[in-house]
Amino acid sequence: MVVMERYLYQDILRDLKKKMVILTGPRQVGKTWLAKELMKEFTNAQYLNYDNVRDALIIQNQTWSNNAELIVLDEIHKMKGWKGFLKGVYDSKPESQSILVTGSARMETFRQAGESLAGRYFSYRLNPVSVKELAGITNPDEAIKQLNTLGGFPEPFLSGSIKDAVRWRSQYYTDLVREDILEFGKVAEIKAIRLLLEMLRGRVGSPVSYTSLATDLQISPNTVKRYIEILQSLCIIFCVRPFHTNIARSILKEPKIYFYDTGHIKDDDGIRLENTVAVCLLKHVQYIHDTSGQELTLNYLRTKDGREVDFAICSSNKIETMIEVKLSDNKPSSGLMYFKGKDSEADAVQLVYNLRQEESKNSISILKAGKWLSGLAA
Repeated sequence: MVVMERYLYQDILRDLKKKMVILTGPRQVGKTWLAKELMKEFTNAQYLNYDNVRDALIIQNQTWSNNAELIVLDEIHKMKGWKGFLKGVYDSKPESQSILVTGSARMETFRQAGESLAGRYFSYRLNPVSVKELAGITNPDEAIKQLNTLGGFPEPFLSGSIKDAVRWRSQYYTDLVREDILEFGKVAEIKAIRLLLEMLRGRVGSPVSYTSLATDLQISPNTVKRYIEILQSLCIIFCVRPFHTNIARSILKEPKIYFYDTGHIKDDDGIRLENTVAVCLLKHVQYIHDTSGQELTLNYLRTKDGREVDFAICSSNKIETMIEVKLSDNKPSSGLMYFKGKDSEADAVQLVYNLRQEESKNSISILKAGKWLSGLAA
């Protein structure tokens, strides 16, 4: 079994000495495992999970050890008034005590409203395993192959077994629909959300029309939009929106949908590859933001007449890097050539999984996908 130090380990360890750290991410992405690994860095650390009845009482009564150098509070967002509670705990804790708060993706949503924790914490988002994170453990091409097949969630990935990954995935999505989605929607909506989730598996990488989905599901476009926002909030899917200098316009444009779990995509090698790249790029931009505060966005490029580039990493309303993804084609895509011609300052790369030799054509870099992804920030 592969054993690795998760990519946020040193960053969180450093920041625990400064402020409270809040760690969010999809279910079963490894938050609790990472927290318990970090506990080993402290002489006296205490882990408390709000899902455990005894731990919940200790949390509510604040009767944990005063001598603990690190307190880990897991699933604390399930406690009523948790933000105000954390504010009080942080403001009254011993100076030598560190606090790590972990929870599901819902915490990221709930954290946006209510009593402010401003100035008291650093926030990190833990994402699935990526090509970069596997650097030094396996070669980049093999990493992509495994991620395309098993997905980047630790348990199915580390199993190395397609059969075990399928069994894990079946239980994972059943639990998500039954537990997490129910907290956002009504029982009567679960069937529609489940159908939407299944439909989205076949629409990965293509601009999604709320109206078209609404027609298929026999619900309103606004309801489809709300369901997609729920799936985003739970880190099941994420949206990549078209780049536009007018941010409001880009929000209104049709997004492309990707899954955090590439293994959940229906069989299509090219789409699976594109989804794996999307997850790696999202992880890259979120890591840079969480560790440095730099605002990067992940977008795609598209004209009214259909010219398109799969991804663009943007900063301050400017395109930094435009990225096209191909399984084997080393000929620069027409969309990439068009947009490079419109923006000569932006880097243009075509990532190819099966590539014999790297080249540069018409100011476009034709690169091995695995090698390029292994050079990202996370």
